[in-house]
Amino acid sequence: MRTTHRPLTTVALALSLFMAALEMTVVSTAMPTVVGELGGLQSYAWVFTAYMLASTVTVPIYGKLADLYGRKPVLLFGIGLFLVGSVLSGLATSMNMLIAFRTLQGLGAGSMQPVALTIVGDLYTLEQRAKVQGVFSGVWGIAGLVGPLTGGLIVKYLTWHWVFFINVPVGLGAFALLVFFFHEQVQHKPQKLDYAGAVLLSAGVVALLFGVQGIGRNLPELLLGAVLLAAFVWVERRVAEPVIPMTIFKNPAITISAVAGALFSAAMFGATTYVPLYVQGVLGGSATLAGGMITPMIVGWPVASLFAGRLLLKTGFRPLIVGGLGLSVIGTGAMALLLKPESSLLIPELAMALFGIGLGFTATSLLIAVQTSVGWELRGVATASHMFFRTIGGALGVGLMGGVVVSQLMKDPSVPLEAANELLGPEHGRGLSPALFQTLSGALGTGLTINFWIICAATVAAFAAGLFFPKVKRGGDVAVSSTDVAAPH
Repeated sequence: MRTTHRPLTTVALALSLFMAALEMTVVSTAMPTVVGELGGLQSYAWVFTAYMLASTVTVPIYGKLADLYGRKPVLLFGIGLFLVGSVLSGLATSMNMLIAFRTLQGLGAGSMQPVALTIVGDLYTLEQRAKVQGVFSGVWGIAGLVGPLTGGLIVKYLTWHWVFFINVPVGLGAFALLVFFFHEQVQHKPQKLDYAGAVLLSAGVVALLFGVQGIGRNLPELLLGAVLLAAFVWVERRVAEPVIPMTIFKNPAITISAVAGALFSAAMFGATTYVPLYVQGVLGGSATLAGGMITPMIVGWPVASLFAGRLLLKTGFRPLIVGGLGLSVIGTGAMALLLKPESSLLIPELAMALFGIGLGFTATSLLIAVQTSVGWELRGVATASHMFFRTIGGALGVGLMGGVVVSQLMKDPSVPLEAANELLGPEHGRGLSPALFQTLSGALGTGLTINFWIICAATVAAFAAGLFFPKVKRGGDVAVSSTDVAAPH
């Protein structure tokens, strides 16, 4: 039996996460320009939510498959599908095509982050895992630094299509390293996947997403989503191999991590999606300037995560979770108050950095807490369930905020919505009449300001949830399963 080359496997996992980090930073920076060229500002949110929706509904499914059939084949499949979606997204010639291919990309992304982090949980003990987190923090830090700048330079000197192509060499490298250097021994058992649960979960999330984007007009979709998700819970409590075992939520650390993760992810994805839109659409800034606004948050996250991985062994999870969410509340509150056309961008940038630092302390602590609360046989589904709630929070949050923007732009029925696309081009609405420009810019600014307060409210709610995280049980830590150090062959 061949053994895993742990350092090269870790490099492969880092490359996988680097793709996810680039996806967030580069695409967020370039998207206002993409919309300005392809048109369809009303579909702006769907470019992000289609990706997150596809990754959201597949995260727990991939996690369950990883527990049943092994981590390696599931992660390789996800990377391959992600790369195909990336290439097709780069070749898109319309917003509808881009949304469709982003969905395909998201279907692959659903396996990458949760399964990669599950493998880390398999390969390293709790103490080692806290240190290895520094490697992955560095990955996000590099992506946070080079991503926005890369996105701005690509838009300026090439075409936006290349923001999707740059993932291809990274993905191919990760794929090759996993094929040759990661090996695991899996006991295959004749088990049946919960197809009914998977369908109910997917349909329920889709219905909710359509509902939240309606801003009060889509109550039937919201009710349908609630019914389908209630049916999903009913099914999961009765099948032999559920997609998400409801029993894991008897552990308060997992339950509170799910709630807090969903809320802070709604805030994080909302900021990365709509702050660049504000800078380009309202302030008339360049793509590079727009990317520069979210860089402090994306860099602050991994820097704090690096320290969190070292501190949690001394302090336990709860102080880092509560403290991190408290910093996030201060950061998002300052951003909502100070990110205005007449204000300097320096203070909002510092607020975004504080937001990212808070998220770094929180996200790292929550993830490791979840992984140390279960044994190897449930680590994949527990990790995937945690990531599921984080991605569903992000998808629903971005969808809700997209509905806010569209509703503000549609308040005046005499103003054509398509004209708002002119705000995102390099001319920043110079072809519009002064009155129309003022109306559209004002409506867009109002909608985005509302979104910034929604982001702040989400972090406040996450902080409130974090206050209920269980207190220390052993040496400043939650209880660790006796199988926590189990690793594949």
